[in-house]
Amino acid sequence: MNAATPIKTMIIDGKERYHEPAPKDIDLEQFRQVVTSRRSVRKFTNRPIPKEVLDDCLDMAMLAPCSSGLQPWEFYVVRSLPKKKQLVRACMGQLAAKTAAELIVCVARTDRVQEFSRKMLLEWPMPEVPPLVRRYYQLIPYNYAPGPLNSFAMLKKAAFSVGGLIAPVPRGPYTRSEVALWAAKSTALACENLVLALRAHGFDSCMMEGFDEQRVRKLLKLTDAALPIMVVGAGERAEDGVFWPQVRFDRSLFVHEV
Repeated sequence: MNAATPIKTMIIDGKERYHEPAPKDIDLEQFRQVVTSRRSVRKFTNRPIPKEVLDDCLDMAMLAPCSSGLQPWEFYVVRSLPKKKQLVRACMGQLAAKTAAELIVCVARTDRVQEFSRKMLLEWPMPEVPPLVRRYYQLIPYNYAPGPLNSFAMLKKAAFSVGGLIAPVPRGPYTRSEVALWAAKSTALACENLVLALRAHGFDSCMMEGFDEQRVRKLLKLTDAALPIMVVGAGERAEDGVFWPQVRFDRSLFVHEV
């Protein structure tokens, strides 16, 4: 929330509560068109994406939902031509990478939990941080710290397993791999926001998971705490940029009522 944005409150059940009404003028059919017309484009034109458009798409990407509001993501827009050439090679020379106007490496970070927990308390948008919220963000770094050789993770897992016999408890993330998955899930949500924002601006994308992770790490000088999730190629769709019709299996395979 922008610091200049006035905070709105209202009285609910005798208590002052933050109030953010849902907008009622969203065009559902326009949104549906954005979602249904998003395709994995394999070939782009030479048209560049204006910087202000890409910046707006990245800003919308960072509005994605994220666990505890900790925003465990980074986006590397590779503009240097030599580095872009290396990244295309790391993407195995895919046409979507070769022809993209922009290449964006989406990275999940697992080493910012403590820093961003503190930042959340420092930048809390209300006049006062509720005691429970303050305590929550003070404890989060301990909850997500696996310790040397996952030693803390094993202790926490054992303790929560015992507690889980009595009442529902969080079952992780405990280990380094579980924390990496935690960060990857939120980053993937941001990637989806990014490609939908590009589509709404009239551009297209290809979310590439096929790349040489070690080469990408070396190119961007990433530490072990930074996990490349995908490379997004973006640009204007060529007339033959979509290679085949979209395939989606029957809804009954995925949607269940219990």
